[in-house]
Amino acid sequence: MTKTILTTCPYCGVGCGISATVYEDQRQIKINGDHSHPANFGRLCSKGSALGDTVELKGRLLQPQVYGRETDWIEALDLVADSFKAVIKKYGADAVAFYGSGQLLTEDYYVANKLMKGFIGSGNMDTNSRLCMSSSVAGHKRAFGSDTVPNCYEDYEHAELIILIGSNTAWCHPVSFQRICAAKEANPALKIVVIDPRRTASCDIADLHLPLASGSDAWLFNGLLSYLYEHDALDSAYIEAHTEGFIESRDSINNVSTVQVAEHCQLNAEDVQQFYDWFVHTDKVLSLYSQGINQSSSGTDKVNAIINCHLATGKLGKVGSGALSLTGQPNAMGGREVGGMANQLAAHIEFSDVDKVARFWNAPHTTKKAGLTAVELFDAIHEGKIKAVWIMGTNPVVSLPNADKVKQALQGCEFVVVSDCIANTDTTALAHVLLPAQGWSEKDGTVTNSERRISRQRALFKPAGAAKPDWWIITQIARRMGFETEFNYQNPVDIFREHAALSGFENNGQRDFDISAYAEISATEYDQFQPTQWPVNAAYPQGRARMFADGQFFTPSGKARFIAVTPRPPVNQPTADYPLILNTGRLRDQWHTMTRTALAAKLNQHKPEPFVEIHPNDATHYGLQANGLAHLESQWGSMIARVQLTENKLGSVFVPMHWTEQYASHGRMGALVNPVVDPISKQPESKHTPVRIRPYTPVWQGFILSRRELKITDVDYWIKSKGDGFYRYELAGDTLPDDWRDYVRKNLCNSTAENPQWQDYQDTAKGVYRAARLLDEQLESVIFIAADHHLPERSWLSMLCAKAELTKAERMALLTGSPPVGGADVGAILCACFNVGEKTILAVIKEQGLTTHQQVGQCLKAGTNCGSCIPEIKALFE
Repeated sequence: MTKTILTTCPYCGVGCGISATVYEDQRQIKINGDHSHPANFGRLCSKGSALGDTVELKGRLLQPQVYGRETDWIEALDLVADSFKAVIKKYGADAVAFYGSGQLLTEDYYVANKLMKGFIGSGNMDTNSRLCMSSSVAGHKRAFGSDTVPNCYEDYEHAELIILIGSNTAWCHPVSFQRICAAKEANPALKIVVIDPRRTASCDIADLHLPLASGSDAWLFNGLLSYLYEHDALDSAYIEAHTEGFIESRDSINNVSTVQVAEHCQLNAEDVQQFYDWFVHTDKVLSLYSQGINQSSSGTDKVNAIINCHLATGKLGKVGSGALSLTGQPNAMGGREVGGMANQLAAHIEFSDVDKVARFWNAPHTTKKAGLTAVELFDAIHEGKIKAVWIMGTNPVVSLPNADKVKQALQGCEFVVVSDCIANTDTTALAHVLLPAQGWSEKDGTVTNSERRISRQRALFKPAGAAKPDWWIITQIARRMGFETEFNYQNPVDIFREHAALSGFENNGQRDFDISAYAEISATEYDQFQPTQWPVNAAYPQGRARMFADGQFFTPSGKARFIAVTPRPPVNQPTADYPLILNTGRLRDQWHTMTRTALAAKLNQHKPEPFVEIHPNDATHYGLQANGLAHLESQWGSMIARVQLTENKLGSVFVPMHWTEQYASHGRMGALVNPVVDPISKQPESKHTPVRIRPYTPVWQGFILSRRELKITDVDYWIKSKGDGFYRYELAGDTLPDDWRDYVRKNLCNSTAENPQWQDYQDTAKGVYRAARLLDEQLESVIFIAADHHLPERSWLSMLCAKAELTKAERMALLTGSPPVGGADVGAILCACFNVGEKTILAVIKEQGLTTHQQVGQCLKAGTNCGSCIPEIKALFE
């Protein structure tokens, strides 16, 4: 029995619509893009396309747990409520905290915020959205008087100049990037500028790449403002009618020259001049910015430096012109709407107007002050000031900066509650109580994407095990704490109505966020909800695509504010001990801490282990070899990563953020990252940490492919990833076992299966060992060991794992370490969507004389879905 349900992707802030064909009896789904959804018009990235592979129940948290034992909901909820009440009675309301996630739905977020700020009476409700977009929020509020995103995705097709600032859009927002690519193909005159210290996949379509020095963005945009003034390129009428503070902002710059900007940013002066000229002479300019701007100790100033330039030219909130923050999570915007961060109240109401919220909620004890933000919150746990914490749908032991300290904080905390859909994470391992929450495919509610578009996320399956919605869990705790009347919700639409009503409560057009048209939405209308951009009220019953085109803002004067920005360098500068700058970010096929994406085998192939990108000259200087291992260390922690030589900026290295202790022995990037935050937004400076690097030279390296999941415990370095029908383990060790054959049989390939067939090869002089274990002529596991990192490609071996029976030639290949004659060796996977390898692409290019990536797509489909692999396919022609 099948049915088709329209829902929303749970990954990035693009907010793509999904059409899911659901096979209820088998708990399987077929994923397609929703062609009617205005965020993606049917396109999906590799992660969205693979969602059907992530709904399995293996690894799910399916039953409440109390101090390591399974229990029922009654005992778990009673314990949580009683423990929180006891802590509050003894230490006060500020001794407890909630830490939420952009993975929560708006309805979940709303009741969590209401419980903490309105009824517990503390501001200590923050979220992992603090790590990705709080600088943008602060910049919006300073400039516009409200956290309002001015523009929308439709502007991609109308812009004449698109500036990607600190955003590898090709990998982090692939569907938006493909839309920009299509716009450029349709309009070759469209110019693309990429501003990023790294040469990323996004540079594939760039007319100009500005690889500026880390942290120097404010210099670049202050210089642009000065250039606009000097070249009489200001919209003086707009400035006079709709802004304030321009003179102070201009005077603070001191007429910096293009040459000075180039020197500070370590750029070519001619390139800076070209960028400035394009901005001046282009009517429709769209600035898209993301974590390279936000994740900085001066992130808020950088946001305002960008907005200043748009205000100065009147290029804001208009068709094809404006500044658009690309948010990281599916509901980071929804969390902002309900006050999910510690310095916010619900419905974009400020603490100065707290009485309004208190009266609406009938909550006289509503907190009157902001709470602790993410880094501060976990510091307070570490110091013993916060005695009880509830972590909802996120993994701070991995994702927060100075992650080892976060781990220590939770280890020492009196009472830790984690509600999650995954049983084993670095954070759930430290919880006293685990509460099984529903995951994507079971949750029901709303999310808001980067362009203010509210969409429905609908349940595809019945809940697994005893899993419950986050809003239900929070509501049950609230009732047990004595707030039953105020938390008497029966379903998500009850919460959505209240959320909508609060947005219009005593608003009178004074607040940007207003969806009061939904205050009395029926259950049927909620079920049939169509993606809509807020505000949705009497003035805009169909929603509003762009804000501020009329020059009206939400400041007391109704005018936008220029902010005088004095550029500041990152707080922690390189030193003799830590000479390199660490940059961090996302990968194309993984998401946050891999609790979902690591379940999809196809998403683990492109980048299967933690790596560090480094310039070849730096690699030579520090004695590193391509594909070797490196040990990275900062003042705060360390990790081990595989070396990749790239066109990275000299003196800088890049490490992805995703690996956890569940998948890597030494792969947690967060342990390295410094905990310095922006003084305004409190967002951590995750893009700039001084580190040092040296080769990690184990005595041996190797890998295992195994049909069974193994428990690797006595190996110095290991990485685990799921393949198609097998598990892959990358290994390295500092000591040699006395006998490889005995070691492998006892530790790495041990099972109770009867009559296994073993074949192995050993060359002690060369430090080489290979072994294969077969059951009923089928390859069950294979291990390759070498004294260095020169090991065979894994792809042809993984294909042998899929075969029901091996030929004699294939068995011989396991001993020789070379693919069997005539056997397929596809090479490293480049296209995750269609599982196409590098060697397959190279072969078809050569055999058929192909000259373009479009021809490759016609032959192999590679690059024809999300398009994220197109830059790598193009590189093969070179």
